[in-house]
Amino acid sequence: MVALIIPVYNGGDIYRDCLEAIEMQRHTLNRRLVMESGSTDDSRALSLAHGFEVHDVPAGTFNHGGTRSRAVGMVEDDIVVFLTQDAILDSPDSISRLVEPFRDPEVGAAFGRQLPHRDANPLAAHARFNSYGTSTYVTDMDSSYPSGIRKCFLSNSFAAYRRTAFEAVGGFPTNVILSEDMFVAAKILKAGWKVAYAAEATVRHSHNYTVQQEFRRYFDIGVFHRQATWILEEFGRPEAEGVRVTLDQLGFLARRGDWRYLPRAVVTAASKYAGYKLGLMHDRLGPNLSRRLAMHRGFFKNV
Repeated sequence: MVALIIPVYNGGDIYRDCLEAIEMQRHTLNRRLVMESGSTDDSRALSLAHGFEVHDVPAGTFNHGGTRSRAVGMVEDDIVVFLTQDAILDSPDSISRLVEPFRDPEVGAAFGRQLPHRDANPLAAHARFNSYGTSTYVTDMDSSYPSGIRKCFLSNSFAAYRRTAFEAVGGFPTNVILSEDMFVAAKILKAGWKVAYAAEATVRHSHNYTVQQEFRRYFDIGVFHRQATWILEEFGRPEAEGVRVTLDQLGFLARRGDWRYLPRAVVTAASKYAGYKLGLMHDRLGPNLSRRLAMHRGFFKNV
């Protein structure tokens, strides 16, 4: 049996689209659960209207890892699917394709292919095309592909976990700024399970981030890597991958003739690098300054 979990806070119009796409799915969902963080728009009403159970997350307590782990504890299904409120399933078979790899009893987690939203700018579109290829794969610690830190890449914007594997590695960390998905994927791989990428399980999800937003997001990634240094030690550092992505993005823009985005791409890449490096040293910056630099500022209330 399969459960679907969505954390929600002021989902807006795109959340309505998300829910309507869920209604079109052919795969039967045993449970539908929303973790509601006090929305002031009509998100709660929409969740209930679409048949979701709504669990209230006390104000100021949402955490990317802890809240999701609590949600898993509220359902009993063998497979738990996570979706974010701004992700729109692109096919009636998206969930079916996502859970298909679990036919292999050694697969502990799977994630789908994220396509850019229809309004994605060229930088946002490249981020999705670069991170989510067209070929399905299954990997473990002995596989040569993907290599480096890409091996434990996985996104909870559209992902699924086998309960036994998830519980065996202790679930998501209870207090993490982001990347709870990568944390568990790495744990699952190290525990001897496999991670699958289901390229035919498609979802629309992207962000037209500003340069400042990219800086903040990569600051948060640096904070996470400082928290979970074991991932870098086991799978490798991300800097070389970052250079490769930047060069690929510049080529992508040139091939499309999006010349006006080239300067912005260079500035954005520099901003990401600076944010990441500062995030790695957040403990020396202190919680007050780190809060001002971070995207997920609430994390530093508990640091």
